[in-house]
Formats: sequence, C-alpha cells, structure tokens
Amino acid sequence: MDQWIEEPGRDPGDLRELLVRAAEHAAAFRASLPDRPVRPQADLAALREAFGGPLPPGPTSPEKVLAELVAAAEPGLMGSPGPRFFGFVVGGALPAATAADMLAAGWDQNAFNAALGPAGIAAEEAAAVWIKELLQVPPSASVGFVTGAQAANTVGLVTARHHVLAEAGWDVERRGLGGAPQIRVVVGDERHATIDRSVRLAGIGTDAIATVRADRNGAIDVVDLERVLASGAGRPTIVCLQAGNVNTGACDDLRAATQLAHEYRGWVHVDGAFGLWAAVSPAKRHLVDGIELADSWACDGHKWLNVPYDSAFAITSRPDAHATAMSYTAAYLTGSGATTGGADYTAESSRRSRGFAVWAALRELGREGVTGLVERCCALAQRFADGMRAAGFEVVNDVVLNQVLVGFGDDARTDEIVAAVQRDGTCWLGATTWRGRRLMRISVSNHLTTEADVDRSVAAIARIALSRA
Repeated sequence: MDQWIEEPGRDPGDLRELLVRAAEHAAAFRASLPDRPVRPQADLAALREAFGGPLPPGPTSPEKVLAELVAAAEPGLMGSPGPRFFGFVVGGALPAATAADMLAAGWDQNAFNAALGPAGIAAEEAAAVWIKELLQVPPSASVGFVTGAQAANTVGLVTARHHVLAEAGWDVERRGLGGAPQIRVVVGDERHATIDRSVRLAGIGTDAIATVRADRNGAIDVVDLERVLASGAGRPTIVCLQAGNVNTGACDDLRAATQLAHEYRGWVHVDGAFGLWAAVSPAKRHLVDGIELADSWACDGHKWLNVPYDSAFAITSRPDAHATAMSYTAAYLTGSGATTGGADYTAESSRRSRGFAVWAALRELGREGVTGLVERCCALAQRFADGMRAAGFEVVNDVVLNQVLVGFGDDARTDEIVAAVQRDGTCWLGATTWRGRRLMRISVSNHLTTEADVDRSVAAIARIALSRA
C-alpha cells in the first residue's frame, strides 16, 4: 500500500510529471483514432469489473492512480472524437480547444463571477461576442455558458416563464406558479425531447404543451401554428421552434413562425443545438432566416463547433429578464466587484471555466474556419446519402444539413444491420424511429472526417447489409 499524502513540501515537479504523463496518454489515444476500431473493445460488464472493487483503505500515489485509470478506461473508450463516428450529433474536439480545456483543469478556476474567476469570465465575454456575430443574433443578447442543450433549453424556458408571467402581472420568482396564469407551451410535433423535460423542470408541466403538426421533413407547419396560437389567444404563451431536427436536420421557418408568435404576444425560444450553426454558411443561411427575431436560443459548442464536453450556450434577447430568472444574491457576495454574467445566466454557482476552450476553438478556426467546418460536414453528409443510394438503399429524408436517414426494408433488418455495423468497428452510427419506421441515423459533425472516411464507411455498411440480404 502506498503511503502517499499530499503535503506542502511535496516537489512541484511531481505534479508536472503527472500532468505530462496524462497529456501523453490523451495524445496517444487521439493519434490512434484514424486506425483503431470506433467501437469500444470491452463491454460494460468488463469495465465495471475493472473500475470496481473495494475502496483502498489507505492513500494511493497519483502516479499509480493515473496508471490504473488508463488501464481500466482505455478498453472502454469510444472513438467518438475520431473521423468515422456518426452516432448522435457528436463532434471531436479541436486541438486548440482540447489543449485549452486541459489548461482549464490545471488552472482550476471557478467562473462564478469576475471577482472569483476574472480570466474565465473575460474569456466567456470575448467568446460570447464572437458567437453572437457568427450566429447572427442581436449583439445586445446575453450568453450563459452551460453544460449542453438541455441546460440551455431550460434556461431559455425559465427566462421565458419569467417574461410572459411578468407581462401578465405575475412575479413568478416571488410567488411561484401556484395561482399563476396558466402558461401554454406551443411546440412542433418533432421537437427534441429535451424541450419536454425543460417544461417539466420549469414547473410548467407537460399538460401545458400544445403540439403543432410537422411537414414531410420534420419542420413546423406554420399554417397549423396559427391555428394552435389562435386557439389559446390571450394566455401567456411560449413558442418553441427548432433549427436542426434531430433526425432530418430540418429547420423551422423561423421568420414566419416568429412573426406569427409575436402577433400573439408569445415568447419564441429556438432549440438550435446544432442547426443554428447554419447561420455561418452562405449556402445554408437561408435555413435559419429570421433567427435574429427570436427571444432566446439554445446552441451547443460540443456538437458542431467541436469543443470538448461539456459546452453550450443559453442566449436571450433580454439580459435583464435572463438575470432576474437565473441569478441570486447573498451577503458574502456584497461588494465582491462582480458584474452581471457568469453564474447570473446559468443554474450553476461553482462553474468550470468553459469559456477558455470555446475561445480557443474560435481563435483556431476563425470565421472562415467555422464556415468551412459546417459546409464540409454538410457536403460529406450529402456524399454519404449519395453513396447509400448508389449502393441500393433508401435515403428517407431530404438532406438539408448533416443528418441522413437510411432504410433497409423492415425494422428488424434495419436494427440488425445497425448492430452489425457497430460491432464491425469501421464506423459507428445509431438507429432511430422516425415516422413509425426504424432507420439508420447518420450525423456528420467532426472536423476530421474526410471523403475517404465517408467512402470507407459506406463500403462497410453496404458489405454488411448485403451479407444479410
């Protein structure tokens, strides 16, 4: 048993060596991604056994802990940062963003406010300016750096709840929801499931949801939206639109839908976890035309921006409402020199400094690099679709962004082929249910993916599918 105990006199060089060794392990893993099977090499049972066992009775040296961690985890690592991972909408972290995130861990800064973590807050403020420019939302908007689109959607809906009830003369922060005017939440039939959970977390309840029909590719039907809005006219209303359907990539008509919602005095929240990034592309910008008219937006960094987990942005057009809904005060904060920002725009107090990695990613890419990343992924998704059609398989959706849905006949065969592709390891992708059918779902989101990776993956899928004909 090691009798290592951290104490003031320990050699700082020990920590340096430990961090260098950790970085070497991380770099070796990333270097292996082009050639290693994308799937993990160990199943969950084996990983539980490797990580399990009794807690040691005494201390263990950091060097040994690191070695044990690498040995236990490495067989279970998914090749999701690599060029042939097409499951979910997952990007692989950019080099500068990865290095910045390692620095964020080493610097160990709490980005609660400018008094506690001034560098972290300054990085967030600078990155927020660039994000708003790229996404073409109002420069006066507030930006909260949160964990993911779930958190961003929740912040957006809590801010919306504050605003629509304040408009109705109700102080929800003081009085709660008991006895409050009943809110309606108008959503598309194909909204992401995180919207429903955010409605629950905001205390509004899913009984308040009114659903609007979707068109053939999954975007909201604006004519039906007017019908739904008219049926609840006069009630506090939140309308949730979508940029980037999770299955098809389809985007709602943001301009028409937002203008219509505002006619009924509704707050418009846009769930744009990945689809908002269409704004950076001259070829795709029409898909999010009218984005600037909305009241709040949710967007991920760890999807299409290729920033390490966890990273997303809760953006609102009304910073005062944002801060009123989310912030708090305490006696020990008085006179701290804090300014609005940081934790005032999130549901967290102790916050990791996410802004460093976002700032680094945007600096590495620049405006042209972000545009190129989005347009390249869209082109590769189309190449994927063309390859699957050429191999004789059905592409079900209109490929408008980076999502491709493929059918292989009956549901059981589709699930069998997806499972076999995952086991094969050439690439990794998942299955989904859309319009009552089981389909292969392909998402192209990684800056490393090339045409060769797509062609290699198409060949593997075709080989596996035809072997099960």
